[in-house]
Amino acid sequence: MQKDKIQKIAKEVVKFEIEALKKLQKSINTSFSKVVKLILGCKNGKIIISGVGKSGIIARKWAATFSSTGTPSFFLDAANASHGDLGQITSNDIVILISNSGQSDELKNIIQYSSRNKNIKLIGITSKKDSVLFKNSDVGFLMPNIKEAGPENIVPTASTSVQLALGDAIAIACMRHKNFTKFDFKKFHPSGSLSVKLKTVGDLMIIGKKLPLVYENIKMKKALDIINSKKLGVLIIRQKNGNTSGIITDGDIKRIAQKHPEFERLELKKIMKRNPISINKDSLAASALGIMNTKKITSLCVHKGKNQKKTIGLLHMHDILKSNIN
Repeated sequence: MQKDKIQKIAKEVVKFEIEALKKLQKSINTSFSKVVKLILGCKNGKIIISGVGKSGIIARKWAATFSSTGTPSFFLDAANASHGDLGQITSNDIVILISNSGQSDELKNIIQYSSRNKNIKLIGITSKKDSVLFKNSDVGFLMPNIKEAGPENIVPTASTSVQLALGDAIAIACMRHKNFTKFDFKKFHPSGSLSVKLKTVGDLMIIGKKLPLVYENIKMKKALDIINSKKLGVLIIRQKNGNTSGIITDGDIKRIAQKHPEFERLELKKIMKRNPISINKDSLAASALGIMNTKKITSLCVHKGKNQKKTIGLLHMHDILKSNIN
């Protein structure tokens, strides 16, 4: 097969799928809203998703996307459902069945089982209004009739692209309604590069007894002992009321020592850097690293909410770099 012909086929397939997605976009109506509202209303049950063949693969993807965006769900193998796994479906559950034809034999037992229990709600995703699935669904969504990209219109291609996009649309709609944030998303993705990108200042900051806090009226001699024991190369200086008033680093101390032979007698409040830069604990660690690079510093005070004067932690560049944030 010639190279140009191969590329032409590829472009035709993509075109088929683009047209199919355009039809899906036009098909989004009140039925879509009903599906989303039913899922959002599932408080005491589970979201169970199933399908057969290629639709089953898409159903598995729906379940994964739902769960990762704050809508707990799992995939039910349609074939195994008829051999005992129907027991996974219980009262107050929502069952979502995906089938282009709506007539798959493997789904009929799930449909029948769900219909017998009034406390189980069935959502049918199909392109056939007269199908067994659509007729028995509590809420049905009709996908547009589309032509598959392959020859003879027999290979599930454009139809599965539509199913995939519909699942994403439902998941994101639920996600936004729940105000599911990137920080919630991080909880479900503790491993991998995504988790690293979403690490916050609060995840990495130094707290408690390790925090190098000192009062501003102590002498430099005592401050030297503390900075050496904490081994962070920095001291956060505060007033008697607990508010942070300044900061001093080991680099500052070396410069001061060169200017003042008896610098150990000096009070910290006379030589500290006032109004140190502070960052909210909920800020991304990557943002903190950007501030450090711009300001050419290695540590940041950390505060909570809008109270910048109250330091609750210290973020050191070494801790950011250890987390592979760049």
